[in-house]
Amino acid sequence: MKNFSKAMMVCLVLIVILPMQSFGQAKPVKKEADIKKFEIAAKAAKVKLEKAEKSVSIADSLMETGKTQISESKTEIKDLDKEIKITTKELATARKPVEKQVNSKDRTESADAKVELKKIDTEYKVKLKELDTKLKAAQKKGVTGEANVTKGKMGTKTAATGLKTAQAAYDAAQEKLDNAKGEGEPAPIGKKKKK
Repeated sequence: MKNFSKAMMVCLVLIVILPMQSFGQAKPVKKEADIKKFEIAAKAAKVKLEKAEKSVSIADSLMETGKTQISESKTEIKDLDKEIKITTKELATARKPVEKQVNSKDRTESADAKVELKKIDTEYKVKLKELDTKLKAAQKKGVTGEANVTKGKMGTKTAATGLKTAQAAYDAAQEKLDNAKGEGEPAPIGKKKKK
């Protein structure tokens, strides 16, 4: 019987001690699980933050590209306007002596002058048409630049809001992770940190 009571006593001690020992180990396992969960949340928040930063960068780039296009367009339009004026003056200068010959009393000279006048007009029409095409392309470039600036401004507003949200989420996730690891100071209960 004594052996039986000793065996009972050993079983009783084991029943009481083992759960206490496993209870003591449960805290570190739970803490490790919490740390892992907070690490995953921090990584996800960091990815969102990087994505928001990239969106801001893209919007800024779009605005800069638009400004460059507008600047180039203005320069090209100015140069083409000068070139059109010069070409128009050249046309008037080239036509003047030939027009005098058209009004000549000599029929052959007048007929030759008319042919020459048509040739001059055709040549200058081609030049002016080329310049007009270049002018329209420069104007279109300016319109595209203005559209890019507008898109960039709208994108910047949206991206800046997203960046603030992502930054706040990342900071919160990092703070939770630091607190779980025991590296950060616990925040006071009921009050949020001001930034």
